[in-house]
Amino acid sequence: MSKSIETTCVQSGYFAKNGEPRQMPIVQSTTFKYDNSDYMGKLFDLEADGYFYSRLSNPTCDNVAKKICDLEGGVGAILTASGQAANFFAVFNICEAGDHFIASSSIYGGTFNLFGTTMKKMGIECTFVDQTLPYEELAKYFKPNTKCLFGETLTNPTVNVLDFEKFAKLAHDHGVPFIVDNTFATPINCRPFEYGADIVVHSTTKYMDGHAGTIGGVVVDSGNFDWLAHAEKFPGLTTPDESYHGIVYAEKFGKDAYIQKAVSQLMRDLGPVQSPQNAFYLNLGLESLYVRMKQHCGNAYKVAKYLKNHEKVAWVKYPGLEDDDEYAMAQKYMPNGTCGVLCFGVKGSRADAEKFMDALKLATIETHVADSHTCLLHPASHTHRQMTEEQLKEAGVAPDLIRFSVGLENADDIIEDLSQALDII
Repeated sequence: MSKSIETTCVQSGYFAKNGEPRQMPIVQSTTFKYDNSDYMGKLFDLEADGYFYSRLSNPTCDNVAKKICDLEGGVGAILTASGQAANFFAVFNICEAGDHFIASSSIYGGTFNLFGTTMKKMGIECTFVDQTLPYEELAKYFKPNTKCLFGETLTNPTVNVLDFEKFAKLAHDHGVPFIVDNTFATPINCRPFEYGADIVVHSTTKYMDGHAGTIGGVVVDSGNFDWLAHAEKFPGLTTPDESYHGIVYAEKFGKDAYIQKAVSQLMRDLGPVQSPQNAFYLNLGLESLYVRMKQHCGNAYKVAKYLKNHEKVAWVKYPGLEDDDEYAMAQKYMPNGTCGVLCFGVKGSRADAEKFMDALKLATIETHVADSHTCLLHPASHTHRQMTEEQLKEAGVAPDLIRFSVGLENADDIIEDLSQALDII
């Protein structure tokens, strides 16, 4: 079969055998029946393959996880109930109380709160850094107990481009994995493993589903990080797990160790599982992902060009524009396009911005991004409102920033809507 990404979107994950359903079945069952007790025992001891309870794993969810794993070029993946759960799993799988990790200060506000507030209560410290700082400055933030480095391919909502090579070198020079949230770019436009990332996460709620129909997340492991080479840093993977009769994940599962631990330990104990029904919907979205991303990017480019030239628009940030200060880096890591999200500010007061947003007819104000419908919001008032003024400044979220997610509608219709709304202010 062709290994092209278009074909992978459609064909990977589930393969029907003779006489079986062509469409991936929804295995809507909490549990699975076995003929003898011994085999069930082996499943619980991780000595045999199979399913025994859908909180840990389910055939439908595994088929979809396999497709996303193939799209990213990884060795293993696990679906979660949301993108937030995926971000938590990605870090908590290797961090425990007393540990430290580093994240870009420009990441999504919800992730910022998760890392900086909730995980702090668990005894895990996160230092937020300016991702544009040079290597030498960023290296100063690493500590002996630092366990990973986290960033977003394209930051939400500021659509800044992450310098993969710099972050990968930072992480690997300090013996820790580099984790990337690839939600906005998707594997269609960027495959972070090819630029040194070790673990990738997605909010599948966004472009992967693409229709605002189902919430979910995924964690994908490249299999490239050598846990045993840094055994003292990652005892959860390199020392016996007494809850599974003393198995050592890195020794027993090799390149699959990280995902096996996430499934066998974290999903077992915390349980933010994605339902088979939601995984089925996600798979339908994945089948058209390649086609949709091209349309999103094409529309966003036209909208960004229009806004850039409008007298009532103060500024536009879209790394797909040739005059954007990060265009060269976007071309380096995402030569086929970035995403359909851009941000901008209108001239005038906060009241003018609100008047503009309220006047839009096609684009809707909503707490979502990256789906088929054009939508927008004001992060400082909405998704990032829990952050202080100083935190907003560190994250690069300007008070007038409007996040605009360009959908699949006709680009001229979107521009016409923007035009009539701008005319009002």
